[in-house]
Amino acid sequence: MRLLPVLFVSYMIAYVDRQNVAVAKLTMVKDMPAFTDAVIGFGAGIFFLGYFLLEIPGTLMVERWSARKWICRIMVSWGIMAALTAYVQTPTHFYIVRFLLGLAEAGFFPGVIVYLTHWFTSRDRAKALSYFLIATPFAQMISPKISNALLKIGSDAAHPPVLGMVGWQWVYVFWGIPAVLLGFGVLWLLTDRPRQAKWLTPEEAEALEAELELERQAKTRGKRMTVLEAFKHPKVLLLCAAYFCTVMCSYSMEFFMPSVINDWYQMSMNKLTWLIILPPTLALCGQLFGGWSSDHFQERRLHACLPIAMGAIAMLCAPFTKGNLPLTITCFMVAFAGFKMYMPAFWSLPSLFLAEAAAAGSIGLINSVGNLGGLAGPTLMGWVKDNTGSFDIGFYVLCGSMLISSSILFFLGLGIKQPAKTS
Repeated sequence: MRLLPVLFVSYMIAYVDRQNVAVAKLTMVKDMPAFTDAVIGFGAGIFFLGYFLLEIPGTLMVERWSARKWICRIMVSWGIMAALTAYVQTPTHFYIVRFLLGLAEAGFFPGVIVYLTHWFTSRDRAKALSYFLIATPFAQMISPKISNALLKIGSDAAHPPVLGMVGWQWVYVFWGIPAVLLGFGVLWLLTDRPRQAKWLTPEEAEALEAELELERQAKTRGKRMTVLEAFKHPKVLLLCAAYFCTVMCSYSMEFFMPSVINDWYQMSMNKLTWLIILPPTLALCGQLFGGWSSDHFQERRLHACLPIAMGAIAMLCAPFTKGNLPLTITCFMVAFAGFKMYMPAFWSLPSLFLAEAAAAGSIGLINSVGNLGGLAGPTLMGWVKDNTGSFDIGFYVLCGSMLISSSILFFLGLGIKQPAKTS
């Protein structure tokens, strides 16, 4: 109750600032015809190139310095860059701002994953992660209607521009402001380590620190793996590949789902923004259940690979539902559930065989390399749409990508439920 609500709200705002281009583009392209699907897809994805460059250093800062101070720096800088997106006028401007937004936000997500290892033992970590990770579907549920209301600014005589700016510009500015304000609040709301928490008794803090230290010693078995050794570990590299393949698909759908539905069914903005709330609603429920179930059964492998396989099947079926709106939305709901449900179990895997700086650096590496899929996927979908006039081929490629990810996690040999030990 002290830590997770703050992290939840912070991640929710971060995700909106990263993803609001999906809704803003629906009117942005009318004001600036040069912003084609290919331009939007590449601009949305280039965020992850900047993200990649500073991800590992940012994660190590959390482990070796201070989580709350680093998260404060991240949130203030990303809020400013997110608001500046309102002033882009050319595709080049868009690319530059998105790249800088990625640089600003780098280290936040893996930094929080590392931060939670300072507070939660392995038996409770997946559940704690699920409470943090549901911020993404929650953001996708609340932001479309708010952004849709903002998009009306400057659309007609009844909704004139405000301060010289129209709707899509206000989408970026509106969501950038809370990031800056909350960034400063994090300095007072978070505590770096249990021993520094004034809201724990000395006995509680000592007991928790002792249990976490026992876990670290059990993982290292007297030999501490360096960060560079961890980077070369085959399991770390395979986790990078698995995450890349899944992220490639999930971000493609998050950026292009409104465009796909609008392309297939041509509907009003009001109806569209209600429909795109449904997939993340199921994803939120799936993520909470996945985290609870993974901790309850103390099993990670199947809880990671099966949801991804489920999402892949939904992606494969989606193009065949064209013309039947309820079936299309059902496929997107199942796909989104798969995109999110695997994450609590997946992010519990690195800490099963790594500790301290090796774990922090590896989590940063997995997230940074994996998130390059956020560049590859949307770029692919935008290119496919501009060159074929259809999203269908993109769906099939993304389905294959997710099946590869699921297979890697199944055969990796991590997170298999262990038989109960006898007394």
